[in-house]
Order: sequence, then C-alpha cells, then structure tokens
Amino acid sequence: MHVLINGILVAALLASLTANADAAKSVIGNPVANFTLKDYRGKSHSLDDFKDRKLIVLAFLGTECPLAKLYSPRLVELAAEFDDRGVAFVGINANRQDSITEIAAHARVHKISFPILKDLGNRVADEVGAVRTPEVFVLDEKRNIRYHGRIDDQYLVGLIRDEPKRRDLQIALTELLAGKNVTRAETKSLGCYIGRVRTAKPDGKVTYSKQIARIFQKRCVECHRPGEIAPFSLTEYEEVVGWAETIDEVVETRRMPPWHANPKHGSFANDRNLSDEEKKLIHQWVADGAPEGDRRQLPKPIQYVTGWNLGKKPDTVVYMRNEPYTVKAEGEVKYQYFTVDPKFKKDKWVKAAEILPGNRSVVHHVLVFCRPPHGSGTETQGAFLAAYVPGMRTRPLPDGMAKHIPAGSRLIFQVHYTPIGSEQQDRSKLGLVFVDEQDVEQVVFTSETRQLITDPDSPTSRNKLTIPSHAENHREVARTPATPVEAQVLGFLPHMHLRGKSFRYLAHYPDGRDEILLDVPRYDFNWQTSYRLTEPKTLPVGTEIHCVAHYDNSENNLANPDPSQTVRWGDQTWDEMLIGYVDVAVPRVYFKTAPAASKGDDLKKRRAQLARIMRSLRKLDKNRNGKLERSEVPRQYSKLFDQLDVNKDNVLSDDDIRKAIEQQQKKKQKESNND
Repeated sequence: MHVLINGILVAALLASLTANADAAKSVIGNPVANFTLKDYRGKSHSLDDFKDRKLIVLAFLGTECPLAKLYSPRLVELAAEFDDRGVAFVGINANRQDSITEIAAHARVHKISFPILKDLGNRVADEVGAVRTPEVFVLDEKRNIRYHGRIDDQYLVGLIRDEPKRRDLQIALTELLAGKNVTRAETKSLGCYIGRVRTAKPDGKVTYSKQIARIFQKRCVECHRPGEIAPFSLTEYEEVVGWAETIDEVVETRRMPPWHANPKHGSFANDRNLSDEEKKLIHQWVADGAPEGDRRQLPKPIQYVTGWNLGKKPDTVVYMRNEPYTVKAEGEVKYQYFTVDPKFKKDKWVKAAEILPGNRSVVHHVLVFCRPPHGSGTETQGAFLAAYVPGMRTRPLPDGMAKHIPAGSRLIFQVHYTPIGSEQQDRSKLGLVFVDEQDVEQVVFTSETRQLITDPDSPTSRNKLTIPSHAENHREVARTPATPVEAQVLGFLPHMHLRGKSFRYLAHYPDGRDEILLDVPRYDFNWQTSYRLTEPKTLPVGTEIHCVAHYDNSENNLANPDPSQTVRWGDQTWDEMLIGYVDVAVPRVYFKTAPAASKGDDLKKRRAQLARIMRSLRKLDKNRNGKLERSEVPRQYSKLFDQLDVNKDNVLSDDDIRKAIEQQQKKKQKESNND
C-alpha cells in the first residue's frame, strides 16, 4: 500500500525517474582520496580518521529536501545496525544554501549521531560525483566506491510505500561484509539537486533582481515564504540560487507551479500557469549560472496576508478536536475523521469558510462536511462545506450568495496526513463568516457527480466504480441530475486517487450539445486543486454535468499500489474514487430548509434501516448457520461490521444487529437532549 507525500514538498523538489542521466558513467571502483571537512560544531574530520573501519558510507544530505528528511531516520537505524560490524556513516552537506545552524537543527530533530560535515564549495561532492540529496556512496577498506545510489525504494516521486521492496544500502553493506560483490552496485538516486556554488556569466541579460524575482513573486512566493507550506523560501537571492537547478527541472517538467488545467478550456481566477516567456527566462537564468544582477532593480516586497484570509475576523472558529493529533514520523497514516458539534442552535448562512492547518508540513489536505441533525451513514455523508489543499487561497462568495448549515448540524473533518521523518502534531481549524439570511439572494451548494446504484437490500447505496487489473486507460463516467432551475457554476474540484490519470467536466445541454468546462489531462493526486471560474457559468434548466475520468491501473503507473488487483470504490488511497465537486448557486426562492423530522418519522426510519441491514447481511451468510462471521464479509462492509459487532467476537447475529442499532439510537438521542 502507498500513501502520498505532501504535494508541494515532493512535486517541487523530487527528481524525475531518469535520474541516472545525472551520472553519464559509472563511479563504481573509483578511489576517494582523503579529505578533511568540519562538522557543524567546528570539529575537523578526515577520511583517514576511520581507517580502522571496514566500510564507510558517505551520505549526501540537505536540510530542506523532503526526501532527505524522510530518509534521515533510516540512516540512523542503519548506522546503529552496522556500527559493531565495522561500518562508519558520515553525512555530508554540500548545499550552499544550508547554514551551519540549519545543519545542526536537522541533526537534532532527526537524532543523527554520526558526523555531518559541511562541504564548502562542494569539493567532495564534485570528486565523488554526487548530484542529489539523499545520495549514498559505500567505500571499501581501500576507499574505492563499491555501491552508489539510493538508500532503498520506499520513497519514490510523489508517494511512499508501506515498506521498501528492496533495501539497497543494507543489502550492499551485508554483501560487502561477507566478502561478496554487490549484486546491484548502482541504483537511481531520487531527490533534490545539490545546491552547488555556481559561476554566473558576467554578461547575463537575465538576472534574479531584474526578471526572476518578479516571476517568483507572482507565481511562487505565495507558498515559498516563511510560515507557509513550501519547505524553503524564494524571497532572498542567497536562498534561491541554491535551488536553481531544481527550479529549472520542475518548471521544465511542468511540476511547478502546480496547475493542471488545459488552457484551451475555461478561464480561471486562480490560474497559476507560467507563460512560455516566463519559462524561457527561468531556463536562461539557470543556464547563465543564476546571476544576481543589480539589487537596485529588485521589486518591492509584497505584503502577504498571514493567518485568516477571510477578509475579516471569523465569526466562529471550530477546531477539529480539543487536543492535537500526533502524526508519526514514518509510514502510512490512514485518513482521520473528527466529528465536532459547533452548537449551532439556529440555521447559519456562510459567506466564507477557510480551513487553517495547524501544521502545514504534515497536512496533505482537509475536507469539512456538514452533517444535518438527522443525518447518518459514513463519515463523509453530508454537504461539502470547505476544503484545504496546499496552495489554495480562500475567496469569499460574491455578495448575495451563501452556503447553508442547518441548526443542530455536526461538522466532520476528514484529514489526510503525510509523515516527514519526525513526529509532528496538528490541530487544524475552520473559520466561518456568516451573513444574515435576509441578505441571501442565491444559495450555494457543492454538488457531486457520482456513480451510484441503489440496492434496496444494501444498507447504503454502493458505487459501481470498477477498474480492471492492468488497465492502462480505463474510462468511467459520472453525472449530476439535470438542473431543475437555471443555475450558476462557480468552480470545480475533481477528485480521484493514485490511479487517476485524467479528468474532464462537460456541460450536457438540453439541446444535446456538450461543452468542455474543465479539462485536466494529467491528474495529480498530490494537488487537490480547486478551479475557480473567472466569471460564473450560467446553466439553463435541464443541463447535466458529466465527468469523464480515466485511470491507469497498470505497471506503468509508478504510484499504483498493486496492478494485479481489480480496484473499487473506497476512502483510502489504495482504493479509488470518482467525484466531481461542482460549486453551484441557485436563486434563494427555490431553496427551502428541511422541516424537522417527527419522532414517528424517526422511528420508521430506524425500523426500515434495521430491516435493510438485516436483509443485506443475511445474504452474506455463506454457510447458512444463521450467523455472520467476519470471514464472510466483503471488504466494503468491514467498517459496518465493526460498528455492529458490539461484543467484538467477530460474529454477528440478528440480535447483535438489533442491539447495536438500539445503542446507536440511544446515543444519538442523548446527544440531542444535551444540545
């Protein structure tokens, strides 16, 4: 299984998988001469200091590279494992942009006990042929290079495996200590370019001060500044120049800035695309050695909004929980769901909603849903209220427009966390700005295009999404019902998981015409981008929104957890989804708040729900013993099984189900009385 690394942290920094092109020829067998460098405490270390060691691992690291952070704990583990077997680990930092203070902080946070040396002028990096961070070289007793490349294959471009498929460094050390040749002596190094000292052309016409700083202010600094999601700042030349090659690479491969809409269709207010001219200027600047230029030509600094971006102080702030949630240092963190009662005694009309992550370094995305007081079902059943993804900026709804939260509703936070190599804590929050109901002329809601088959014998509707194993370009379609009134579309948010390949929204008009509203030819799960239309799009009565999605479930998709598996609907990233969120505004006159359900209606619903669940589960009783064992339950019903199995004996009877429903209803009644 896989989980994704935070989109900005990876997409901006990690190298393409053609990384072996960095080293045109093999370095295996090359000797490494003695060198002397100082650590961050000022103490000198020489290669000869480790003459009693059988092997030496030179690990090139950077303080801000996400992959170097993730692999730091792994290097600490390997250093401890092989210490008494005669192996020494030495960290080397050759980044011109990494200060001694930053190196010391990196060592402290990741508990690195082996020395980390500062390679001023990248002399040692040049000698051994190091290109990226992290990148390791194993030297034998004669100090010849016997292994070069990655540490293992757990962390790839844009994703994390649960565990490595091949522990390359560990295998190489074990083989060498046993007197064998290394089975795979060179592997691809993935990571950030080392920030080398560069010699700028004295006559370069493109400079940081004159052109590049302005491009970065316009396209990048919104996120690449202190306190924001990006791992490094692009506000000062001395910081920027160390990332020059990485910047050129991610711009060339269109991984940065993050924008995936086809410019041929639609106009979007939050378009981040670089123009062709801007791309050419960046490439020329790097090719010329990244000259600084005349500082007098620098643009004036932009004053960015910090904290809430709602236009005013929020009327209420709702935290996802009372205490912070702890995010572990490594591995998979499943979606976390936090249900909060905001204690709304009256209906609320929301003009602006913004989610502020408590810890941007580990929050991949947050979705908040509004569950009305009589709602039930899975965690995400309810009205879509707000979202946070890296780089998203909140924009209040136009005057006269608002979203509706019924009195007594609960808010559900769905949070996706991504570990960064050290334990972190998060307590995200939602800020809301309200408007008087009398000022609401149009009601905004977020519609969803879904594929649903209603099964009367199923406790819930089930999605028909099915992606065959090894399918390279599997097509699925979802749609909304025809609009009963004239409506205005404000924006879109396409959602798939790891196998998502492309996504397209079409307006299917009553006269049979189709119009492409948004085309995303290369979908990227790392970026849950919201596409906000520059001007609302009016849809006539009877219009349907169709979403056409393609999936790559083949071996060619490196993010694919398992190409041999048929993939179906599910919340986790190894499952799949097809949801086309659409922000729609309709005239207030067509909107009516739902009347409160009577106790009699509620009782009928409970009985009907119980009858449906019992009929459905009886069908799964394969051995016909009148009870349902866990082994008989398909994966999509496992969560429901856990909820009903109150005594946790992994067996369900009709009586167990009845008691579970009754307990659940008593709990809801108690919560309602407390309100």
